[in-house]
Amino acid sequence: MFDGRSPTWKSVDRTARRVRTFALTTAVSTYLLVVLGSTVRVSNSGMGCSSWPLCDGRVGPIDHLHPLLEQSHRYLATIVVIAIAALIALTRRGGVRMRQVRNYAVASLAIVSVQIVLGAITVLTDNAPATVAAHLVVGLVFLAVVTATAVASFIDGATFWHRFEGQWLAWASVGALFVVLLSGSIVVDGGAEAACRSWPACLASPSPTRLVNLQYVHRSLVFVAACLVVAYLARLWRSRALAQRAAAIVGITLLVAQIVVGAFDAVLGAPAALADVHLALASALWTVVVSALVASAVAPSSNASPIDGVHTRRLVQ
Repeated sequence: MFDGRSPTWKSVDRTARRVRTFALTTAVSTYLLVVLGSTVRVSNSGMGCSSWPLCDGRVGPIDHLHPLLEQSHRYLATIVVIAIAALIALTRRGGVRMRQVRNYAVASLAIVSVQIVLGAITVLTDNAPATVAAHLVVGLVFLAVVTATAVASFIDGATFWHRFEGQWLAWASVGALFVVLLSGSIVVDGGAEAACRSWPACLASPSPTRLVNLQYVHRSLVFVAACLVVAYLARLWRSRALAQRAAAIVGITLLVAQIVVGAFDAVLGAPAALADVHLALASALWTVVVSALVASAVAPSSNASPIDGVHTRRLVQ
């Protein structure tokens, strides 16, 4: 049975397309937000604005590079929040078929709220290393959740958690990448990014032993993570699904590029541009692996219909 107020499948399909658009826009914007945050960091623009949320009491300083980068980062964060709020509103129109997408979107809104608070604390504490590292950690979690939201938006009535079991290699890859990104942040915050001017070994470095050890720990973690990621992507490649094979190709390409850029970054003494590209590639690889994990754990609910615009039946209540 259904009443006259029940939405048609056609109207729900139109809503679903909008949800997909906003979910993908949010994911891409969040990735750009992470990369822009890296640019702010490596260019020493983190204190380009000494106050928060406005930049030294002004809405949009554009006369100097550092304030411009810092304030642009804040404005992009605002756009991301607005996109998430719009996404949540749209998923409410989709009813139970979009419950999982809505849950992820609500979670992402909560996480970005924490991220904004951490950003303010980072400014007010003059970029204290602990707050900078926490800001990056929460940012990576946020990127993972909005990525999961985008994946969920393409699965009608998606159910997730019961299929996450048995995905140990995928989880190990995601966890290892997370630790690598965190260790890279510690290397930068600890001033060890230029401690080793050779690769992969650290030969005859004049830097203090503490900084050299940070580099060795980071490189060792990269090796472990690379092995796990390659094993996981190889499993995806053996799949018959075209999307999984595409993810495997993109992932391997990003991993190789990340290692090559990391090597040049070390040998050249960690120039700001290469350091930014290094994190951008790592974040992209993180997004691909998270997407593959979520996609492999997703299944449409048994009583759901596709949301590709083919069906125009009415929703049965």
